[in-house]
Amino acid sequence: MRTLFALLAVASLSAQAPKVQEPALRAHLAFLSDDLLEGRGTGQRGGDLTVRYLEAQLRALGLRPAPGGSYQQPVTLLGLKTLPQRSTLSFMAASACLTPAFGTELVYGAGIAQADQAFDAPVVFGGFGIDAPGERWDDYKGLDLKGKVLLLLVNEPAPTADEPGLFDGQNLSIYGRWTTKFEMAARHGAAGVLLVHTTASASYGWPVVRNGWDGERFSLAHEAPGTPIQGWVTEDLARTLVKQGGQDLDTLRAQAQRRDFRPVPLALTLKGQLTSTVRTVQQFNVAGVVPGTDPTLKEDLVIYSAHWDHLGKGTTPAVDTHPGHGPDDIYNGAVDNASGCAALLAMAQVAVATPARRSQMFLFVCAEEQGLLGSRGYAVAPLWPLAKTAADLNLDSLNWVARTRDIGLPFGDRSTLGDTGRALAKAQGLTVAPPRPDTAGGYFRSDHYSFVQAGVPALSVGGGRDFIGPDPAALRTKAATMGTRYHQVTDEYDPTWDLGGMVQQAQFTFDLGQAIANATEKPRFLKPVGAR
Repeated sequence: MRTLFALLAVASLSAQAPKVQEPALRAHLAFLSDDLLEGRGTGQRGGDLTVRYLEAQLRALGLRPAPGGSYQQPVTLLGLKTLPQRSTLSFMAASACLTPAFGTELVYGAGIAQADQAFDAPVVFGGFGIDAPGERWDDYKGLDLKGKVLLLLVNEPAPTADEPGLFDGQNLSIYGRWTTKFEMAARHGAAGVLLVHTTASASYGWPVVRNGWDGERFSLAHEAPGTPIQGWVTEDLARTLVKQGGQDLDTLRAQAQRRDFRPVPLALTLKGQLTSTVRTVQQFNVAGVVPGTDPTLKEDLVIYSAHWDHLGKGTTPAVDTHPGHGPDDIYNGAVDNASGCAALLAMAQVAVATPARRSQMFLFVCAEEQGLLGSRGYAVAPLWPLAKTAADLNLDSLNWVARTRDIGLPFGDRSTLGDTGRALAKAQGLTVAPPRPDTAGGYFRSDHYSFVQAGVPALSVGGGRDFIGPDPAALRTKAATMGTRYHQVTDEYDPTWDLGGMVQQAQFTFDLGQAIANATEKPRFLKPVGAR
């Protein structure tokens, strides 16, 4: 009850406080998504320019550097880039040899820091590639995978009438994430993993996969290596390969839905050469601090985070349907996630003018598109003690369409952040958007999850869906077009955008952070970090 009263007091005071300014947000958004920054690619010149810009803005706004005296936190990455012109992979069956085309039928890359690798490996269908003792599920069944390549399904077994909560029911659990499949296969000693893509199971089309694997891929340099080769194949190619290997894909899929599934060796061998460039590169998180005002509570911290990276420049021009644009090789990432960075800078401007009892950090993390690497790097070597970090509020891909009557607090029930957010929404005359099944595993795909894993209550504040305007249906249709622009060159800034919804989302996030920063008690988890 004391927390609620404190929250209402903060909401009342915030009505008199300076607000997030649309002109500032728009200016940052336009610059950060400009072609000049070349898509803010990890390990690319545009990323370096982005870091310089963010640091300059934090300095100009008057934020202090993070403890240690720098606005930049280095994160050391291992960069691997496949050279398709020097790599050839073929699938050998008893009566056929198939050499699929890189990019159109399959994508692949090295999972270890080795420039040249030769393969002559049997292919095994491994179901979903899940080993989850808590779910009594083991797709490996003690099989010796040394020297073998696994063909795996994306996602996880579907819940049944007898087990509606299998894994996480309608929500994708961490076991269904494709990154988890790579990690698990490596722990089991596999020589490689190829994932079977479908739009339904992956939640995005093949172009998203292709664009993500077309350039250099990164991992944290200190982490354990993956399998020697890893990648994706189209469903059509998988169907052909399985048939050549003497099996039927639909039959194997059905078997993989059962607990008694055992890996199925295919009469198929992967042969060829994989050549890659290998390098170690430093990227940077950028952080600025607004010190707290309370002599005791200022040792605690509230973090606002957003990732600054996108996909950078591609290797070949793609179709850009924006008026006046021709073929384009720059993945500008205006919504994903120049919008979040622009919001944080506009929020930081307000925070300097209205400091809170606890300290506040504005954290721009690198290499999110590569697997949350910047936030994971921060969690390993935090700039502020995690035990003194009250919460992380993350912003990723903001509402670029229009203001709404609601706000998103996905998975808010996992900590008291949800209670605080709902109370704040009510005080501001907003509703909380009803939860949807997380079939795409969004909970594990944004930087807040790195903080959750480190024991810090965190969530990504979402935009609303109840649009305000003369034609809400048209606004919903407009919002849905982002699905076709996700990780495409067409995610570009349009100066005609109504940024009212973006400002609203930024303001709510800032007000929520202020409520946490001024409350007597820190947020706490309501469910264990690993709970469903």
